[in-house]
Amino acid sequence: MLLFSMEMPVQELRIVDANLNRASEGLRFLENVARFAIGDSLLCQQFKNMRHGLAEETKSLGINLLSHRDAGRDVGARIKSTCQQQGHRDLSSLITANAKRTEESLRTIEELAKLPHISPMLNSTKFEQLRFTLYTLEQQLTSRILRQDKMGHLSGLYVILDRQILAGRNELEIARQVIQSGVKVIQLRDKQNSKAELLPIAQKVKDLCVKFNALLIINDYLDLALAIDADGLHIGQRELPLPIMRRELPIDKIIGCSVNTISQATKAQEEGADYISVGSIFPTGTKENAIVVGIDRLKQIRQVVPSPLVAIGGINENNINQVTDAGANSVAVISAILAKEDIKGAAKKLMAKMEMG
Repeated sequence: MLLFSMEMPVQELRIVDANLNRASEGLRFLENVARFAIGDSLLCQQFKNMRHGLAEETKSLGINLLSHRDAGRDVGARIKSTCQQQGHRDLSSLITANAKRTEESLRTIEELAKLPHISPMLNSTKFEQLRFTLYTLEQQLTSRILRQDKMGHLSGLYVILDRQILAGRNELEIARQVIQSGVKVIQLRDKQNSKAELLPIAQKVKDLCVKFNALLIINDYLDLALAIDADGLHIGQRELPLPIMRRELPIDKIIGCSVNTISQATKAQEEGADYISVGSIFPTGTKENAIVVGIDRLKQIRQVVPSPLVAIGGINENNINQVTDAGANSVAVISAILAKEDIKGAAKKLMAKMEMG
């Protein structure tokens, strides 16, 4: 193998060397983001495996690559790209930049490996496989980072704007009062009226949420969530399977899933739910035939599911601290706020209770 590598022209050795370094550096960056920014051990290991696979494919060229490296006279070192001059805005743009530089470098080596005098030393197909693997991993990592920004809102109070409970009151005004109290997540729910009727209301609430940096989650209706560019979708156990919903939503949208058993919770976790709603924790009058699971079920799910948990069902100022003590990251309420005359005051009281607990 080494005998063949001696016959590779110096210019081509230097091209391979430069692109190998760029690919390795890019993969290391992506690996670090998966490891430290989102704590995803599987993604981290996949990037690490790619980096090691790249080194394995080119290890026979090691000495020759180093021998002909001439960074001091490399004209490319003095050329700054437009992207470098402008800088990157956030972590997701850095992921894109490093993934693209790695993919471009892999493609360069892949093409060189097709030359007759290089193909005995480098397997073009291997670099093609690495490149296509990276396309998928880039999407997964970017998706996690973009959704992580939204997930930062999922703490504290989560208010469900149920139009049946509102009983004709102005949805937009109620939403405004809720958001101005400090609530960062609103779910819009309507089980009775048509989506055509719900669409303009949902759009107005979405615009309000954008103005105040709050999230709008749509209950059940994937098409409505897409139509208004909502921040996410919440589904129950009777909707289309979660993986299908995830596939249809843009990668930066979050998905929550309602569960009442440990097996449902672990399944939702495995299928990619960003958060899991557990309930009904206490008896509630806002949902017919609600299954009451109790505080102990919430504790059991907390022990096996690392995803954020949103507790729901019969939660009020008298029991909200029991729920947070059991491991809920967020608390979803309906009547505890919507049934009150002072919407803003009720929300603030609940949030103060959570902070004290």
